Amino acid sequence: MEKDIFHIKKNISVEGSDYTYYSLSELQKQGYNIDKMPFSIRILLENALRNYDNFAITRENIETILQWKPKASDKDIPFKPARVLMQDFTGVPAVVDIAALRAEFARKGHNPDAINPLIPVDLVVDHSVQVDYFGTEQSYQKNIEREYDRNKERYQFLKWAQNSFDNFRVVPPGMGICHQVNLEYFAKGVITRNNEIFPDTLVGTDSHTPMVNGIGVVAWGVGGIEAEAAILGQPIYFIMPEVIGLKLTGNLPLGSTATDLVLTIANLLRKFGVVGKFVEVFGPGLDNLSVPDRATIGNMSPEFGCTVTYFPIDDKTLEYMKKTNRSNEQITLVEKYCKTNMLWRENEDKINYTHVLELDISTVHPTVAGPSRPQDKILLKDFKDQFIQLLHDSFNREYIPQNEREMDKSITRFDGEGGDLLFLDKDKDKLTIEMEAREANGLKTVWITRGPEKFMLSDGAVAIAAITSCTNTSNPFVMIGAGLLARKARERGIGVRPWVKTSLAPGSKVVSDYLEKADLMKDLEALDFHLVGYGCTSCIGNSGPLSPDIAKAIDDQGLVLTSVLSGNRNFEARIHPQVKMNFLMSPMLVVAYAIAGRVDVDLINEAISYDSNQEPVYLKDIWPSDDEINDVMRQVLSPDDFAKNYGKIFEGNSTWQNLQVPKDKLYRWNNESTYIKEIPFFRDISVEPEMLKDIKEARVLLNLGDSVTTDHISPAGAFSEDSASGEYLLSRGVEKRDFNSYGSRRGNDEVMVRGTFANVRIKNKLATKEGGYTRYLPTNEELTVYDATVKYKAQQTPLMVLAGKEYGSGSSRDWAAKGTFLLGIKCVLAESYERIHRSNLVGMGVLPLQYKEGETAQKLGLTGEEVYTITGIEEGLKPLKEIQVTAKNEKGERTFRVIARLDSQIEIEYYRNGGILQYVLRQFLKKAK
Repeated sequence: MEKDIFHIKKNISVEGSDYTYYSLSELQKQGYNIDKMPFSIRILLENALRNYDNFAITRENIETILQWKPKASDKDIPFKPARVLMQDFTGVPAVVDIAALRAEFARKGHNPDAINPLIPVDLVVDHSVQVDYFGTEQSYQKNIEREYDRNKERYQFLKWAQNSFDNFRVVPPGMGICHQVNLEYFAKGVITRNNEIFPDTLVGTDSHTPMVNGIGVVAWGVGGIEAEAAILGQPIYFIMPEVIGLKLTGNLPLGSTATDLVLTIANLLRKFGVVGKFVEVFGPGLDNLSVPDRATIGNMSPEFGCTVTYFPIDDKTLEYMKKTNRSNEQITLVEKYCKTNMLWRENEDKINYTHVLELDISTVHPTVAGPSRPQDKILLKDFKDQFIQLLHDSFNREYIPQNEREMDKSITRFDGEGGDLLFLDKDKDKLTIEMEAREANGLKTVWITRGPEKFMLSDGAVAIAAITSCTNTSNPFVMIGAGLLARKARERGIGVRPWVKTSLAPGSKVVSDYLEKADLMKDLEALDFHLVGYGCTSCIGNSGPLSPDIAKAIDDQGLVLTSVLSGNRNFEARIHPQVKMNFLMSPMLVVAYAIAGRVDVDLINEAISYDSNQEPVYLKDIWPSDDEINDVMRQVLSPDDFAKNYGKIFEGNSTWQNLQVPKDKLYRWNNESTYIKEIPFFRDISVEPEMLKDIKEARVLLNLGDSVTTDHISPAGAFSEDSASGEYLLSRGVEKRDFNSYGSRRGNDEVMVRGTFANVRIKNKLATKEGGYTRYLPTNEELTVYDATVKYKAQQTPLMVLAGKEYGSGSSRDWAAKGTFLLGIKCVLAESYERIHRSNLVGMGVLPLQYKEGETAQKLGLTGEEVYTITGIEEGLKPLKEIQVTAKNEKGERTFRVIARLDSQIEIEYYRNGGILQYVLRQFLKKAK
């Protein structure tokens, strides 16, 4: 078979080495308008040309890309990434799946070595470290010791995989966050393999994989099951995307950061609607953004809803590569290949985008986002007022501003221990007056006593202040800015409030190196921002426990406490189950609000704190200038730091090095393990799939509203003894202190299926209480979701979920689909889906159904108490087919049509096989005959 069907394969010589490549310039000469294509589409085209095999990738696929038009098309296209990135929360279950595939393949008499990664896989252990210890110099060492204590079995499993699989590397714990490591080290821009040169591309089992778009690499997040299929040679198929051009002009004004910019963009793109689309950034404003600035924007692509936010390779890219110790040979390779093959950022005015959005970045102001969605932008100047309104709207607090109350003329003012200016009646005790003032403001309050120290906690207090997440810790400007702000606060004699749990968790060891060189680490530590680990921590929900006195006050008094973090996610109960409102912001503002101790303070006009002389200190007094930050950056950033830290990234500490693992090709499953268990999906699989069937007499397990996230469906954080998962672990002899988290337990389906729809904030319209509850409809009994499914399964009743808009937004969490499948849910009916979760549902054999335009459960009069029959699946199933739903109750029946969101023929095959991995395994079995 001829691979080069367009006869465009050419030679290129770089630094004395010769390579072949597929020339987009030659296609341009043949009359194809490559120069009008977005750069991201050009990379998809090159990918299809190079991987053409007339089977998985056909000429029709290539023609679909060649004929890309701004309105895209409804045809699916293939993508074979050059490599795969994983983190441990998604990586462990992915490795469990591959090990289980091997086990079933071997049980059927075949060589397990056939099940092996065909492309390079890098797994970074970054999601498991929790903030158990903070505020001391020993925090980092104690947290990593506790991490190994909790996760030894998981780490042995990963180390076994590293030894047993080809093309599989593991970055041990304590080395960095996968996306920052990818940006600073793994990403090549251009790859050479077998004397061929082509663009660096990847998919990652984490939705924030597009962070590497900032360095010119096309990459996006997928569920673990999609990534596993790619690892085993299966292309990823998706509908030809529209590409939204984001034109940037201007320059960031003084006082604004890349964090403020990305939160502004999140709001802009969410309002426009970019779910499932590509976004490509261009315009003169791009010249003013460094790669870390660009990466901050790319990182939050899932918060926008888009697949990628791509930044073409240009001089800024090469400049960053030099700073991060990429070799001169690699940088030359990137520049020459991209300029030769129409992948260098130039001639932007020729490109035809689906739509162009413009943003003058000189209009960006300091910004936060929350309290539960990243796209909910709040200008810093409006934060106090909006927080007060949120308290009223969500928690029925009647906040009364102090200047609207009648005050006795004998009252004077002072700075209370709570941090605000309060009113003092000189005949009353100072603490009593402060309590009364808070309560008069309509806030719930409680006094906390710790030895000789006494302070007041009330609604709006900051419980957690976390400099966390690669989104911002990869950006030296905001990290050094946070250090300088801490230094200036220290010089003024002000510090962090005693009720704030602080943490510093950089995305790589390079960060702590340059903070140490700048002598800023001691300033951060003086404000209790001690290093707690190199991992995601609070951003993934690993905030660790609150102090017992604060936790008790929250539970007893129903306080609405807040978190402030430099992360990308703030969904309900994600950061900490007891913290009800969570706000995203720059690391500099995280430090500022830790000092203020509250979020209902106007940091633009009100004092952030008072020094020992009771003189007010304002945020503007301690905010570093851009020149100060840039001066420090010039002094301390060095390629040598990247060389030192990444030169030993795979070594790990002595604990990792001493982990003993078997060398078997097949994993030795331990039936007593509560961490690693063979997944039941593949055992005794037939070589041919069963025939498709209609869904008859199904019951609704959950009736949900809008913006249900994968955190709602499959939480990642801690869980209680009273939860179904907690009860299971207790029954297996696991003590509460050793529960760890849902994320760390993803290698055990028994824990995870019980944790599905178990988020403490999920709101099921069929239940009377918040959390993972439902009604078992035949008897109207209210049970946990899991217990109800046990009863339904006993009656062989198929289940379904009703939902609103943006179902499955958030993390690329394949357990949100796996758990759905294992509960016996056959289909989900929603108004709209986030891209990754819809794909994951298909990949698990769960049918995603979508209401027709303008229809909703409410408009159709659906309560979820009906009995449902869904027909049109058995025969004539095709992409986006309309099928019929009949809903019956005691009053009669309602029939309506919905769209089966199987978007392509290959997705129908995945659904027919019961899932994408079942499809792949059957392909292996057929070849092995």
